[in-house]
Amino acid sequence: MTKTDTDAARWLLLAIRLPASRSSERVFVWRQLKTCGALALGSAGYVLPNHPANRERFEWLALAVRGHKGKASIAEVRSFDDISTKDLEKRFRAAREKEYAALIRDIKKLANSKHTRRSESLRKLRHRFADIVAVDFFVCPEQRLIEKLFTTAEMPPERSLTTRRKKLSVKEYVGRVWVTRPRPGIDRVGSAWLIRRFIDPKAKFVFNTTPDHYPEAIPFDMYGGVGFGHEGEDCTFETLMRAFAIKDRRASRIAEAIHDADLGDAKYGRPEAWGIDQVLVGWASQDLSDDELLTRGIGLVDGLYRSIK
Repeated sequence: MTKTDTDAARWLLLAIRLPASRSSERVFVWRQLKTCGALALGSAGYVLPNHPANRERFEWLALAVRGHKGKASIAEVRSFDDISTKDLEKRFRAAREKEYAALIRDIKKLANSKHTRRSESLRKLRHRFADIVAVDFFVCPEQRLIEKLFTTAEMPPERSLTTRRKKLSVKEYVGRVWVTRPRPGIDRVGSAWLIRRFIDPKAKFVFNTTPDHYPEAIPFDMYGGVGFGHEGEDCTFETLMRAFAIKDRRASRIAEAIHDADLGDAKYGRPEAWGIDQVLVGWASQDLSDDELLTRGIGLVDGLYRSIK
């Protein structure tokens, strides 16, 4: 018999107890719980969404607690009688929003300063951002704002917002691997669709926060101004359209829709991609691989393209 969504255990509960004399171990466990984004439920224990990665985190912590002569139990929980699923999700988001707010302040402060070790400081902030994203189980909207702040902060001072690339030859980009950040959103998904549709139908995509891990791959929508990304007021999709001189009326309309959905500035008044973006956000909160997210998203963008008369 197959479980339905209402039957599935949505949460993992970790109940632990350490001897009072183990103060240093308590501090260690508390730090690990904070790192993995667990939510404290008073004396009941700590909760995480029921994903394989979170189960591994809790199992590792339970093993550590038992190694310190404590007790630990992990339970799969469908629901709690004193707090709703909606309220739990809200509490998880609130925890991440607080961390994002602190990060936003630090990025803006660095962007407005003349820091002598700017690139190193930005790299540390990017690592901090990646750590928060890893436990942002319900995808707070602040992620997008921070991505735009990084794009601005990492843009070299000498780079003009009106910089225009020379037209590139599609032939030089056939049979290549492209690298972008994990958990692709509307701009990255749309860009991947554009690459497959107009540049290389057999293009392969990999995911990493550091393009140096794939030195032969072509970066797109990455931090640090490498490869193809936001340029001036353009999103990555628009940058690719311009760089490869793609002249396609339907693709141009999708470019406007993706710009509005990605940047949220309603520049073109095109709402078509907003719904796709929301679907991607929902899928990203599930236990889907980056490859599956990209494949599903490309299908949605292609459907939008075909629907345009």
